[in-house]
Amino acid sequence: MREIHVDEIINTVAKLCIDACHELPRTVVKAFHDAAEKETSPFGKSVLFKLIENDKIARENNVSYCHDTGLTIVYVDVGQDVHIVGGDFQDAINAGVRKGYADGFMRKSVVGDPLKRVNTNDNTPAVIHTEIVPGSTIKFTVLPKGGGSENWSTMKFLLPGEGAEGVKKFVVAAIEAAGGSACPPLTVGVGIGGSFDKVSDIAKKAITREIGDYHPEPHIAQLEKELLEEINKTGIGPQGYGGNSTAIWVAVETFACHITALPVAVNIQCHAARRQTAEI
Repeated sequence: MREIHVDEIINTVAKLCIDACHELPRTVVKAFHDAAEKETSPFGKSVLFKLIENDKIARENNVSYCHDTGLTIVYVDVGQDVHIVGGDFQDAINAGVRKGYADGFMRKSVVGDPLKRVNTNDNTPAVIHTEIVPGSTIKFTVLPKGGGSENWSTMKFLLPGEGAEGVKKFVVAAIEAAGGSACPPLTVGVGIGGSFDKVSDIAKKAITREIGDYHPEPHIAQLEKELLEEINKTGIGPQGYGGNSTAIWVAVETFACHITALPVAVNIQCHAARRQTAEI
């Protein structure tokens, strides 16, 4: 049994929060470059170049890429041979978020009560997803989730007979409804199957997948390609200025479901597709 002290968790999460908000993944920036080469709209192309420049400024000056530094989503794979010592596991994650958002001078965007709307002033509590896995390490993925894109995420129970075509229609309709409000070019996570809660969970987890890493099942990988093509035919374009770069990536995750149901969820991530991963 390997012991991991909560201080190591705090420091790891804090660094991930800062790095995620200050630096876009390289694959995302590359996707901006690739999109700019193919973009047919002059306005859309101009926006993509500004996003590339914005990333450069954020990296060079160690500042947030976007002022909306998000609700902090934390995915944690905990090895079953790990023993956490020195304090409470979830408290340590929230302490790490608190430290990261203070040390990184990031905006605090969390209200403690959704109706009273009083800011917690430290960006906690984080939304924590924990999974027990084999091994003696802990892997953290921090996903700062901006409000503008999250607000346009949605789910629906389709009839089983609607199949893949029904899924495509629903996903494209969700993107059309969001328009430029979700800050495209988007990363789109799609969940298919499971229950009401599970389908939304896998849709969000889908956006943590690396750009270009298609689903291992060929029919789902094909669906991902078709969805990206259909979304980019909407003409919404970068920041809603028109063009063929409405999305840079679509990832689909699936789960078993009841014979009477075909749940589908769409989790939209804005162009600032921020995430960082570390293992201790």
